[in-house]
Amino acid sequence: MNEAKHLKVLESGYVSPPPGSIPTTSLRLTFFDLLWLPSSNIQRLFFYEFPYPTSHFMETILPLLKHSLSLTLRHFIPFAANIVCPPPPGKPYIRYKDGDSVAFTVVESPADFHRLIANYPRDVRLLHPFAPRLPTTPPAEEEGARVIPSVAFRVTVFPNAGVCIGSNYCHVIGDGKTFMHFMRTWSYVYAAAGGGDLPCLEKPSLPSLNRDVIKDPIGVESFLLEVYHDWLSSSSHNTLPTDVGSAITKVRATFVLCRADVERLKQMVKSQCKNEADSDQFHVSNFVVTCSLIWVSLIKSKESLIKNSSLDDNDEFYYFLFSFDCRNRLEFPIPEAYFGNCIKPGIAEMKKTELIGENGIVLAAKAIGGKVKEMGKSGISGALNWIPDIVERNKTGRLIGVAGSPKLRVYDTEFGWGRPRKVEVVHIESSKAISLAEYRDEDGGIEVGVALNSNQMDEFVAIFQQSLKLV
Repeated sequence: MNEAKHLKVLESGYVSPPPGSIPTTSLRLTFFDLLWLPSSNIQRLFFYEFPYPTSHFMETILPLLKHSLSLTLRHFIPFAANIVCPPPPGKPYIRYKDGDSVAFTVVESPADFHRLIANYPRDVRLLHPFAPRLPTTPPAEEEGARVIPSVAFRVTVFPNAGVCIGSNYCHVIGDGKTFMHFMRTWSYVYAAAGGGDLPCLEKPSLPSLNRDVIKDPIGVESFLLEVYHDWLSSSSHNTLPTDVGSAITKVRATFVLCRADVERLKQMVKSQCKNEADSDQFHVSNFVVTCSLIWVSLIKSKESLIKNSSLDDNDEFYYFLFSFDCRNRLEFPIPEAYFGNCIKPGIAEMKKTELIGENGIVLAAKAIGGKVKEMGKSGISGALNWIPDIVERNKTGRLIGVAGSPKLRVYDTEFGWGRPRKVEVVHIESSKAISLAEYRDEDGGIEVGVALNSNQMDEFVAIFQQSLKLV
C-alpha cells in the first residue's frame, strides 16, 4: 500500500511573515521546553468536507489560505523560526531572521475521503501521505550547530470531496494548547480576511512570548541542559526530531464515548467509592474515567493474545503517562495565552492483577484521578525526576501515554468550510500512545484514537464494547 505515489503535487514552496514585519528575534527555551527535545514530532491532520473541484480550491481558497497564514505567523513568531542546537556548552534556543519561512505544500489525492475519516480500523499507512515532513535541508548555521525547522504544512485536496490540512511541528516549540491557539487564530484571520462568515467565532487573544514568567527556583534547566548535551554528543541525536516510519504494520481506529457513556462511567466510579475514606483524594472527570476504560481495555486485549501468560507477572506494575497543564497551577502566574510548553508529566501506576480484575476500571480511575489531584497541588516540585521516571518506566515496555486532550477543542478550528469532519493524531502509532479529543457531534463526549496490530485491535474492540455494556 503506497498512497503517496498517487499524489499529484500542485504547489511546493514556503510561507513567511510579511517581509520586514518582524525583527531578528531570539527566545530562550525554558525547562518546560527542554523536556521535549528527545520527543517525536507532533503530526495532526484536520479533515474538512469540501465538495468542489480542485480548480476552485486553487483559485479561490489557496491564495487567502496562504495570506492568512503569513499574517498569523507575524504574531506566532516561533512557528516561523528555527530551533538552533549549538554544541556544548551552548544552550538551544529559538531564532527568527527576516526571510525565515514555513514549508507549505499543496497536493491532490484520489484517495477515498470518507474512508480516511472513518472510525473503523484502517491500515495506519493510509494517513501517512497527508502528514508533511519537516525540511531535511536546514539553513546553514555556525559550525557544529543543528538547525531544526519548527513546523511544516501540507494541504491535500480530494476533488469534489474534501480538504486536509496536515501539520508537523516540534514539541519543543510549544504544547498542544499553544499549537491549537495558533490554528484557531489562523482560521479566524482567514475568515476575517474574507474567507468565510463565522459570526460565532470568538476573536483569539494574541500569544504572550514572555519567557520570563517561567521561574526555575530548583535548577531544573541546568539538569536538562546536561541531558541535552548528552543527547547531542550521542549517536541517538541523529534520530531527532522523528517522523512516523512507513514500515509500521498496524491499524488505527477511533472509539467514541458519547456523553451518556461518560456519565455512566463517572457514576459507576463515584458509587463504588463514595463510602471509602480516601474518596476525596482523587479526581473523577471525563478524562479520568475515559482513560481508565481505555487503559484497562488495552491491557486486557494484550493479555488475551498471550496463550501462556504466567501468573508470576501479576504483581508487575503497568504505567499510564499523561500531561498536566500547569497554567494557573504553579507557584508563579502564567498567562493563559502563554506561548510555549507549560505542561508536566504525570504517571499513574497499577499492578496488572488489579487492572485486569473485576474492578479494574474503578481502581484505574482512582490511580489516575489520584495522580491528577496530586499534580494540581505539587507545582514543579519533583521536576528533577520527571525525565528519569519516564525513562525507567518506558524501559519496562509497560508504559502507555496520552496525546491530546478534549480541552484543546480541535473541532473548533473552522476556516469557513464547516467544522472539521475528523481530526487525527498520526504519531500515536509509533509512540505507544492513545489520542484524546472532544466528541465532534456532542458536548461532553470524547473521541479516542488507538493504533494496534490487527489481532489486538479485534480483541480491543470486543472488550471495549462489552465494558460499555456492563457499565
